[in-house]
Amino acid sequence: MPDTSLAHVLTSEGWELLNSLGPYLESESFKLNTDLRKAGHSPELVAAVLTQAKLRMKARTKFGPFADHMVFTSPGLEQATRLNVAALHAQRYVEAGLEKIADLGCGIGADALALATLDRQVTAVELDEITAAAATINLMPWPDAKVVQGNAEDFDLSGFDGVWLDPARRTTSTSGTTRIFDPEAFSPPLSFVESLADRGLPVGVKMGPGIPHEALPGNCEAQWVSVDGDVTEATLWFNALRREGVRRAALVIGPNGAAELTSPVDYAPGGEDVAVGAVDAFLYEPDGAVIRAGLVADVARSLGGHLLDEHIAYIGAPELMETPFARAYRVLEVRPYNVKALKAWVKANGIGVLDIKKRGMSVTPEELRKQLLTGSGKGPNKATLVLTRLGEDRVAIVVEPVVP
Repeated sequence: MPDTSLAHVLTSEGWELLNSLGPYLESESFKLNTDLRKAGHSPELVAAVLTQAKLRMKARTKFGPFADHMVFTSPGLEQATRLNVAALHAQRYVEAGLEKIADLGCGIGADALALATLDRQVTAVELDEITAAAATINLMPWPDAKVVQGNAEDFDLSGFDGVWLDPARRTTSTSGTTRIFDPEAFSPPLSFVESLADRGLPVGVKMGPGIPHEALPGNCEAQWVSVDGDVTEATLWFNALRREGVRRAALVIGPNGAAELTSPVDYAPGGEDVAVGAVDAFLYEPDGAVIRAGLVADVARSLGGHLLDEHIAYIGAPELMETPFARAYRVLEVRPYNVKALKAWVKANGIGVLDIKKRGMSVTPEELRKQLLTGSGKGPNKATLVLTRLGEDRVAIVVEPVVP
């Protein structure tokens, strides 16, 4: 269902019907569709309302209970900032003493919502008419927040003391959305963001986590963020929003709160002052934000460990140490990577559940898992393999996850 279906939801009949429904359950969607049509609602309205109810349920992972009072487009929800991360964005503007914020390319309004919650005066600008309508609904509870439909690059910033941007990084077609990787192909492009920063404006911009270090402007702080192990974004901060002495950072948010690792200098591949050595008693897998920020060597040093290979983000260490920046595994055995031998090992050890992690090897874990388990019987045991390189050697490290 295209996102233009939201227009049906925003009629009085559609809005009342949407808010009369309980939580969306896939197993009951067919019956609910039939019942609503029997009650006299048009097929188009029913389809639109059920689509929106499904999006609300999906949005709970990002917005919690707020999702039940919001409206969404599929692309808008996909790119929207998680509410707990948006709150951290907004806090930067508060700490910098910025009051009047322009949110350029606001999408469905997630970051504008967080700014408004912290009593900032927010003007959210969105080019797409349907998405702007969604943002208007989502920001209605905050009188100091308003939505303007228009081009972010043409918006007059006179009187604003801070700017936030979340450029569109996907193209939408009838077959779905496609990710864009070139920062100059974003809407608006990174060069536009830099032009605002060059004017002295405090600017924050959300980028995809895959942005290469060489594409980073020289006058910003780059902060990679992960939530529960999922790297969600790289945020660039300019001028008053940039922290002194921080060039790159990894912010790791998990069940026990947030932890951050920072560096004052640019990332220089191969220039880290850390040893490379053999597999040790424990193997650590750094968080994705740490890897993206180029801070693996910093974590290795903090653990008293070393890299297993200078080009691969696995750390070996002699002792178990608790860290929010990496997941720990106890090493049980190191085997050469040989599919036939591994298959025999799986069968001999009665392994029926096999987790496979890999770095630095052109192996598809799902295909290898199927290959190793086929014909081995459904054994009662579970095992974890880490496939990687040690210099020129390919190995399979048998590990046991350490429960935090």
